Amino acid sequence: MRTKTLKKNKINVVTLGCSKNVYDSEVLMGQLRANNKEVVHEEEGNVVVINTCGFIANAKEESVNTILDYVQKKEDGVVDKVFVTGCLSERYKPDLQKEIPNVDQYFGTTELPGLLKALGADYKHELIGERLTTTPKNYAYLKIAEGCDRPCSFCAIPLMRGGHKSTPIEHLVTEAEKLAANGIKELILIAQDLTYYGLDLYKERALAKLLSELVKVEGIEWIRLHYAFPTGFPMDVLDVMNEEPKVCFYLDIPLQHISTKLLKSMRRGTTYEKTNALLKTFREKVPQMAIRTTLIVGYPGETQEDFELLRDWVKEMRFERLGCFTYSHEENTHAYTLEDDVPEEVKMERANEIMAIQSQISWELNQEKIGKEYRIVIDRKEGNYFVGRTEFDSPDVDNEVLIDATKHYLKTGEYVTVTITDAEDFDLYAAPLSN
Repeated sequence: MRTKTLKKNKINVVTLGCSKNVYDSEVLMGQLRANNKEVVHEEEGNVVVINTCGFIANAKEESVNTILDYVQKKEDGVVDKVFVTGCLSERYKPDLQKEIPNVDQYFGTTELPGLLKALGADYKHELIGERLTTTPKNYAYLKIAEGCDRPCSFCAIPLMRGGHKSTPIEHLVTEAEKLAANGIKELILIAQDLTYYGLDLYKERALAKLLSELVKVEGIEWIRLHYAFPTGFPMDVLDVMNEEPKVCFYLDIPLQHISTKLLKSMRRGTTYEKTNALLKTFREKVPQMAIRTTLIVGYPGETQEDFELLRDWVKEMRFERLGCFTYSHEENTHAYTLEDDVPEEVKMERANEIMAIQSQISWELNQEKIGKEYRIVIDRKEGNYFVGRTEFDSPDVDNEVLIDATKHYLKTGEYVTVTITDAEDFDLYAAPLSN
């Protein structure tokens, strides 16, 4: 006679790293759900899948610590099995197997069918666009391509994600339709490189064509562009941005540096002059556009003179949104052959100086918004505030709009027109017009 019933596994998916990983976790969870598996995201579960990041030193450290954490829980009997997938696992599998053998199995970035099999599930090819979204109910990431063909000297992504591979337009439209049917109103287009989209499939850059199809999807209100590479940017995208109200006046374009000497060493395929000409075209063709960029300080060979050029350029360009990172010396990248010659404390000083300048720029630009009206989307309620965003802001990384929840009632996912009443460096305060 059986004395206890078989324990039903609950699979907990833990996501580390960027939005591309969030997307991959959502696809994994969608597949598991389709196999009638009980799956949760970063909650309690007796089977754990850790989707790791291996991009730079801090991210790798966080991933390793998370794996060690769950291995300890396994040894303590709190969880039964630990599986590891994602970029760190793709890049360092032999090392990880040796150093942390208590993980049940390691999988790379392209081994979803194998991971599913280990979890007692089958990979279902017919599930195009079926995902279990983990973002708030009003927006979702739409990954339009995988991998990267760019030769950037500091970047390990091609090692972990392989070459560029675009997803066909019709598949992405299907996915967008399914997301819209589930109440998603904002699509955030992501890839290692949006600029390259379509070259492999259609022999031409097809981002504008993709946008023209996605705007037809009913229920989608905003479409936002993330991670466009500056070299070879398809200018017809600017026309679509001007013509189609659903395409946000927003572009995330990581420029990394402005010193021609460093851009050459970074293998970015551009120069000081070309970068400025590109930005001038953006500003002329789409004056309302909010440009987000990211910069690297402390790259090998960056002199004080190079840094001052970058610093003065940031002051001059007055980017609406900007992030700054310190250089991370990554093995197997081209830059790893160079001497990591900028001391860590100098890297930090330079990054802090850039961010202090940007903070002031952001404050000044935000002051200009006081008294103006904006259409915003409400992402969540936090304490006594409803927290929303304008079309010029991406979730988690950009400015937020705060509305007093003790005076106004709004719903998550609702689009509302507000007047800006006050502004700080990165926060706007507002009151709804019709409430």
